Amino acid sequence: MPVSKRKIIDTISHGWMLVSLTVVLLIPFMIGLGLVLKSLPILQQENLLRLLVDSDWHPMKGKFGFLPFILSSVYVTLLSFLIAAPICLLSAIYLTQYARGWLLQVMHPVIDVLAGIPSVIYGVWGILVIVPFVGNFIAPLFGTVSSGYSLLSGAIVLAVMSIPFILNLLIEVFNSMPVELKEASLSLGATHWETIKYILVREGFSGIVAAIGLGISKALGETIAVLMVVGNVVQIPKNVLQAGYPLPALIANNYGEMMSIPMYDSALMLAALILFVIVLIFNVFARLVIKHGGSRR
Repeated sequence: MPVSKRKIIDTISHGWMLVSLTVVLLIPFMIGLGLVLKSLPILQQENLLRLLVDSDWHPMKGKFGFLPFILSSVYVTLLSFLIAAPICLLSAIYLTQYARGWLLQVMHPVIDVLAGIPSVIYGVWGILVIVPFVGNFIAPLFGTVSSGYSLLSGAIVLAVMSIPFILNLLIEVFNSMPVELKEASLSLGATHWETIKYILVREGFSGIVAAIGLGISKALGETIAVLMVVGNVVQIPKNVLQAGYPLPALIANNYGEMMSIPMYDSALMLAALILFVIVLIFNVFARLVIKHGGSRR
């Protein structure tokens, strides 16, 4: 092939790869910019701080307080993290460090099937199983009454939905570690568990945080399954057995009505912007944790 033709092909290849990269980098910026522009009407009329800390939500009266929705989103997501993270981490450790090879081969298609189940199926399962379980068994244990449609139900469903995603990433993290690290630790007299705890987990800290962080970010935006089991009551929940109303459920439930009420369109776009910012802040925090953990090793 002539040199000039190779240069032309290289230039074209470099160009379309650069364009693709630029598109990927611009997508979050364009999404954020679009949400900001759509949120401007309500931001010009109301103080942003008041909108964030106010709990009064009466669109017919022009009152848009986002605090109950923000707290519900944070509570459901953090609770799902507390449920899913230890399950995924311990399962990944067992599958990669203790279990026989055939079990891991069996688990991979199982994880793929769980990851491919539509969220509405998880929501139906939550209504049929999780909601009665929370209302009839969990609530009485704490001496309270609950319909079962609660933050806890939403968190359990979200945790189950996040498990295949996080677990798959954690398995890859542990499988990608050099086997020499484990052999060196065992040769120095460390037990199997000490090797996992002090060597493998520390070496894979960045990957573990990244996997769990991606899972939580995914959980923050889940809509259908959450709104089916969380109760969708506009209130500041006092405990996890009360109903909540996360931001994704607010947008999904009310978007069709936004044209009939003044400022509703802008309010819902502001809800989407708040959710976008929460996810952004969480990912930045996760990156800082990863960087800090990497610098300590």
